[in-house]
Amino acid sequence: MVEKWRRASVFVWLILCILEWKPPCINAATDPSDASALKTMYSTLNSPSQLNQWTGDDPCGQSWKGVTCSSQRVTEIKISGLQLTGQLGWQLSSLTSLTNLDVSNNNLGDSIPYNLPPNLTRLNLEKNNFTGSLPYYISQMTSLEYINLAHNKLQGQLNDIFGQLSSLSTLDLSSNSLTGNLPESFSSLSSLSSLYLQNNQFTGPIDVLANLPLDNLNIANNHFTGWIPEQLKNINLNKDGNSFNSGPAPPPPPGTPPASKSSPKHKNSGDNSPSNSGDSSKSGIGGGGIAGIVISIIVVGAIIAFFLVKRRSRKSSLDMEKLDNQPFAPLASNEVQEMKSMQTSSAISTKSFETSASINLRPPPIDRHKSFDDNDFSKKPIVVKKAITTPKNVTAYSIADLQMATGSFNVENLLGEGTFGRVYRAQFDNGKVLAVKKIDSSALPSEMSEDFPEIVSNISELHHPNVVELVGYCSEYGQHLLIYEFHKNGSLHDFLHLSDEDSKPLIWNTRIKIALGTARALEYLHEVCSPSIVHKNIKSANILLDTELNPHLSDSGMGSYMPNADQLLNNNAGAGYSAPEVALSGQFTINSDVYSFGVVMLELLTGRKPFDSSRPRSEQSLVRWATPQLHDIDALAKMVDPALNGLYPVKSLSRFADVIALCVQPEPEFRPPMSEVVQALVRLVQRANMSRRTIGNEQGASQRGDNQDTQDYMS
Repeated sequence: MVEKWRRASVFVWLILCILEWKPPCINAATDPSDASALKTMYSTLNSPSQLNQWTGDDPCGQSWKGVTCSSQRVTEIKISGLQLTGQLGWQLSSLTSLTNLDVSNNNLGDSIPYNLPPNLTRLNLEKNNFTGSLPYYISQMTSLEYINLAHNKLQGQLNDIFGQLSSLSTLDLSSNSLTGNLPESFSSLSSLSSLYLQNNQFTGPIDVLANLPLDNLNIANNHFTGWIPEQLKNINLNKDGNSFNSGPAPPPPPGTPPASKSSPKHKNSGDNSPSNSGDSSKSGIGGGGIAGIVISIIVVGAIIAFFLVKRRSRKSSLDMEKLDNQPFAPLASNEVQEMKSMQTSSAISTKSFETSASINLRPPPIDRHKSFDDNDFSKKPIVVKKAITTPKNVTAYSIADLQMATGSFNVENLLGEGTFGRVYRAQFDNGKVLAVKKIDSSALPSEMSEDFPEIVSNISELHHPNVVELVGYCSEYGQHLLIYEFHKNGSLHDFLHLSDEDSKPLIWNTRIKIALGTARALEYLHEVCSPSIVHKNIKSANILLDTELNPHLSDSGMGSYMPNADQLLNNNAGAGYSAPEVALSGQFTINSDVYSFGVVMLELLTGRKPFDSSRPRSEQSLVRWATPQLHDIDALAKMVDPALNGLYPVKSLSRFADVIALCVQPEPEFRPPMSEVVQALVRLVQRANMSRRTIGNEQGASQRGDNQDTQDYMS
């Protein structure tokens, strides 16, 4: 009996030993994805000795410096003031339990990581050397309560990325080089109590801040103008070093509700109570007196308005009769100058046109070799339309302004012709150069002219560093024109396919930069704009390059807002950019944009046109020819643009091809969203450490002489 108990106890002991034993990986106290993200971060921070504990594999179990954990997940990283260098890393988005990231008071550089931990409540990057602008990914971090990006080197305009950050209570962007007006989405920061914008280069009014629940506001040392809203005068406000108007602010428009932050102690004063003798003695006038004054003002105003309207309508009818009897043709330079001296900067008044027309100067004869648009201007009748709302946030130009700036739309100023019309270079008297797109009548028929102001307003709302900015418009005499910022280096198509022998080719680094910037523009249209905007016309000719060869996507919004866009784009299909499903259904989607972007990446990789009838039949379609070879490293090396002269990192080339393969898949549902494409390209840049491998400058590189440099670049 004793022997049986002994055997049983041994057996139980063995079972318990087996149950207690686990593989070493199960004993780890940290989620593997979190551990991997921190190890990557340690590497991009240049493996600092200050964080020598971070060389292990278990941040939580080994109590890494500055790391706080809960239930195997990393919840806080606080590594402030350790003189750290390098970058934050590219794998931070996997830290889904991280709520507090504090790397302030270090020497970190480069741009702020594109994909930050998504569930942060506190983000502190103060006193580093971060450059660029705020990443759009912040717009999706809806749990944020505290953001501190002060004392960095951020620049450019703030984009509308704050609309979903209703929990944000503190925002500190002070001591950077940020410019432009405050974004409208600031008005959505319904929990914001402290805002610090001092020591930047912001411009414009601060009205967007008027109704925020602010207690502390520092806007010192900027270029703000206008008036301080009444709601902000009773808080802790520092406004020194700006150009605010010191006089009384203009009265609000009729019907505007009273300021929400007006002094609460007067809330229940007698002004809102029925009139009595005490109230009359305080105000100096009774309620009946006020009513009488108001009624008198209304009656007098109505009489004056009646006569003004009657007089104006009579004058307008006379003027329009004169205009109807003479065709509209391009004006001679002296006529244009005469008109410009009599008109406002925004539009030609009817009276000024009548005066100019009476100067008895014959318009110049139509020269077919001078301008593509002379015939358009001379034969189009003037259609009188009902009054329409003027678009905001953009400048209204007159036909005379644009004729003067383009040389009457001279063919020598023609920049290109696309689906929606021709684009001209326009140089104004002040030296400013802009691009003028004259909308073709097939894109906007005359019966749809009243839609134009809404089209302009919608496009004017698009603001992104990689989207061509709309700065103005013109809608006169049946003509519809859009005025954009001008980029002197032309289009990516010109760089890849029309460069002459003297021009320098795009180096590999620049090609990746162009792909990444374009991807970010598309991500903005697809995933930040609400509702999403399908571009529908992604091609290298619509990617414009500035002086530093940064990409700017043109025609953004045109495909979504122009009435006949789908029909026109389908009629012009066949250049090799359209996704297979578009040819079958005629319908453009976000997924078809991704496909077209993949074709542009193929152009960057190979230097070939998407469709080239001059090549052998099997190579005419770039996608069909290239796709089977994208995962074959030997074939890939033969596909690369010969203009690169073999100067590219092999690993980078392979990863670039992997992204292309994902984008040009025939099944639209398998193509990645643009946010994933952006993330993949960011990882590509950071992994390859492109900044250290650049050959030459961004305008094109001459080959380096020594073999060691070439060998390093090829690694």
